[in-house]
Amino acid sequence: MPAVTADTLTLPRIAAASIGDTERPVKQVSTGPRGYEGEGFPVVRAFAGVPMADLDPFVHMDQMGEVDYAPLEPKGTNWHPHRGFETVTYMIDGTFEHQDSHGGGGVIDNGATQWMTAGAGILHIETPPEALVMSGGLFHGLQLWVNLPAKDKFTAPRYQAIEGGDAALVTTADAGALVRIIAGSIGGYAGPGSTHTPITVAHATVQPGAQLSLPWDPQYNALGYVLAGNGYAGAEGRPVHGGQLVVFGAGDRLTFRAADAQDSNKPALELYLLGGRPIREPVAHYGPFVMNTREELIQAMEDYQSGRLGVIPDGALMPHTGIS
Repeated sequence: MPAVTADTLTLPRIAAASIGDTERPVKQVSTGPRGYEGEGFPVVRAFAGVPMADLDPFVHMDQMGEVDYAPLEPKGTNWHPHRGFETVTYMIDGTFEHQDSHGGGGVIDNGATQWMTAGAGILHIETPPEALVMSGGLFHGLQLWVNLPAKDKFTAPRYQAIEGGDAALVTTADAGALVRIIAGSIGGYAGPGSTHTPITVAHATVQPGAQLSLPWDPQYNALGYVLAGNGYAGAEGRPVHGGQLVVFGAGDRLTFRAADAQDSNKPALELYLLGGRPIREPVAHYGPFVMNTREELIQAMEDYQSGRLGVIPDGALMPHTGIS
């Protein structure tokens, strides 16, 4: 970890904090419980225990892995439906194949992001390729669910493939951190992701002892998930470690600092940074559907059962089990 690296001395630098900037305080630090998803791959439920009002416009996030599979162990998901939101799958290590009922699909590998707008409804599958199932190997990624406002719940489905090299690469004023901007903008530098809901998504690597100080849209909420390593959040220096989510309060700048000493197998502080303009609408969430009302959830289930969310195409991708 991570797949996409660069020499920070050669990258554009985000301006340091200046007089008048307002540091965002730390509101909450939570530790995500572990569970299983799909056909049985391990996840950390990153948003567990955090009020929905602090997450808005985000709904759900799983850290998938980090796990080093033995042969025949890799698992994914079978075909399943979604409606009313966007899924953002970020692969840090490993490979996933994707196919959906609206013609989207491809391979997501090291450092790439798959951005799928479910909108009015879609069926899709995510599964490791047959070669990885047979050989085993490292698997680590994130899946984020981004809510859609009521006006966009029934928008047409869409698929975006964002390769690792497409992300905007920038560094901090002292070149101590590498920031990969996937969507939105930070300090005037924009990522390639196209979003319905105004958001910022980035992956930052902070070297031991270095500080990450970033301007942050004051209209957005601010979340920082610790993928790996140890460090401190906010100007107050709250200790954080892998598997924890930091929720920040109001302000226009956020700060992390990496601990001087890191574990030998986790040499830096790795952060997944999220922010967005809150939608502030009712959320009705059940399984793979995110709507505004219970009645809309019932309609989504009925539409799925009747085939109105899409059909599995002929010759479709299916989970690879290694069993012929």
